Amino acid sequence: MTSKNPLQLDGKTGEGGGQLVRIACALAAVTSQPICIYHIRGNRGGTRGGGLKAQHVAAIQWLAEATEAKVDGLTVGSQYLEFRPSLPPTALKRRQFDIVAGNSASSTLLIFQAIFPFLLFAGNKDGETIELEIHGGTNTSFSPSYEYMDQVLLPTLHDKFGISVERKLKKRSWAIGPLSRGSIWLKFQPLPPGQPLKLQQSWNRPITDEDFKIKRIDVTILVPLALQELLVTALSNDLDQSFPNVDVNFAFTEASGHDARMYTLLVAHSNTGLRWGRDYLYDRAWKKRTPETISADISQKVCRDLLEEIAARGVVDEHLQDQLVVFQALSDGRTTFYRGAKPVETDIVDGVDEVDAALKDLQLEKTWKKDKTEDPFGEGSTHTTTVRWVASKLLPTVQWFNKGTICDGAGVSFPSPPQ
Repeated sequence: MTSKNPLQLDGKTGEGGGQLVRIACALAAVTSQPICIYHIRGNRGGTRGGGLKAQHVAAIQWLAEATEAKVDGLTVGSQYLEFRPSLPPTALKRRQFDIVAGNSASSTLLIFQAIFPFLLFAGNKDGETIELEIHGGTNTSFSPSYEYMDQVLLPTLHDKFGISVERKLKKRSWAIGPLSRGSIWLKFQPLPPGQPLKLQQSWNRPITDEDFKIKRIDVTILVPLALQELLVTALSNDLDQSFPNVDVNFAFTEASGHDARMYTLLVAHSNTGLRWGRDYLYDRAWKKRTPETISADISQKVCRDLLEEIAARGVVDEHLQDQLVVFQALSDGRTTFYRGAKPVETDIVDGVDEVDAALKDLQLEKTWKKDKTEDPFGEGSTHTTTVRWVASKLLPTVQWFNKGTICDGAGVSFPSPPQ
């Protein structure tokens, strides 16, 4: 899997942000493939800036130490990075780790995203678990929240790939208001040496209306105490209108501790076990708005977003789809996490739902069209198409078909290191 010359990656490609850097370094660490990324976060001008951020430096520094990599350009603001890992995941000796991000606004969840693929393959012959604590932000802009990871991403990885991760929010941290580092704790069993990642059960049936009958919506509310009752009322009314006769479970409510800290997550569960999450970290000017107006804004946005997500008739939500690509590429076998591009009402052709037709194509006897991977490709968000491109560069044996809807993974595995 190694190469003497580093793989060259233009950081302005596709989405052109931090996800490209995280996934590239994650897969480089797994495969011991040297990489060179230039124009890092080249599409992130303006107030968000380009170059490496503190969370990228923290994650890559940890990967560099774990793989005994040679690195160049690993500083905050750097727009160039060369990363040459030399040790495979199975050479990892330690089983407990603390990772401290450069500042309290650095996302713990994005650091986890960058290091988890490597750790997943770091099993040893004794079957020891890995335990880590990551210190930084837990509810920050342009990042998944701890709640989304806890309620959507990790349950899906367990259901689809058999990956079980114990987790705990030890301290919450926001990028708004008084700043202090939060922390999350995780513990999991990595894959044993020689064992690839496998899908638990392949999708071999067309999707049906039953998949989109919602049985329950879980609600998480993190807002100032004075806003809680108003938001509960607004959400109850809006969810009843958008999803009549669906059980609404206000699963978790917590005072955020500052008037500017407002976050809400909705997770819909279908009768057949599908789930979709949509959330909102309130980002509008709040001082000139009344609590009633803010509550209405939050409620209307998350309810509308969730309704549109389910109307797209995909088996995952937009944000989950791009986070699963790396696991598809690493796994052994065929996977699909199709997400429709638009509501089904506009997608009926000759009485056949386009989503149904696409999922019928997953059956083994069908003929597929192989995707070209020179540029970001396929259906989905720019994050999704870019991650597919990065994964194809680092794992060239991966094959994609039918606009990225079907993946034949690389089947990565590692033997035990010699004693």
